[in-house]
Amino acid sequence: MSDISYRDLAVQGLWKNNPGLVQILGMCPMMAISNTVVNSLGLAMATILTMVVSNGLASVIRHWVRPEVRLPVFVMVVASVVTVIELWMNAYLNTLYHVLGIFLPLIVTNCIVIARVEGFAARNPVLPSLYDGLMMGLGFGLVLVALGVIRELLGFGTLLANAQQLFGPMAANWTIHVLPEQAHFLLAILPPGAFMALAILIAIKQAIEQCRAARLAQPVALELPKAATAS
Repeated sequence: MSDISYRDLAVQGLWKNNPGLVQILGMCPMMAISNTVVNSLGLAMATILTMVVSNGLASVIRHWVRPEVRLPVFVMVVASVVTVIELWMNAYLNTLYHVLGIFLPLIVTNCIVIARVEGFAARNPVLPSLYDGLMMGLGFGLVLVALGVIRELLGFGTLLANAQQLFGPMAANWTIHVLPEQAHFLLAILPPGAFMALAILIAIKQAIEQCRAARLAQPVALELPKAATAS
């Protein structure tokens, strides 16, 4: 499709149609894993890679898959990609692999992945599909990491704790202690804290959108009295 705008795909994935803040998809792993920055980064990277590769493969095979079996075939494609990622993490990031646990294989059933494969990649060429997967994955990943920052900071008073699980032994001393122990807000690392943090992020996005809409409408409001006076 020659009318595809890569800029629009980026804006949709990162802001206007963000999977975490607008579509509210992938809530289960988002709430469960985002208690630390490292856990959030690990799941975000796995999800982004899954979306990019799955979108690309689905776009490649879309002309050879009959509509009646398209969805099962695409689910098998996603499952194959997730299995490869899961085996790689088990081999090279074993500790993080066990921390993420069941939420790694559950990427197969993540609504974000299935929605983009079926809704976009199945109808568009390879390059736009790869880019769409990257932008939607980044949008989801940024929300996931933002939740991880808020929850780890308030709940544990640290940032990048256990960074060696993702970055190796060289990151053993990367932990940043921000808050004293008596200032920890333990509710932040529990499921209710995850919902509260996500609600704050959604509220911030809505406030930004409203301020932008008000700024755009202000010149129009100023021009109306002038036009009335002239008439």
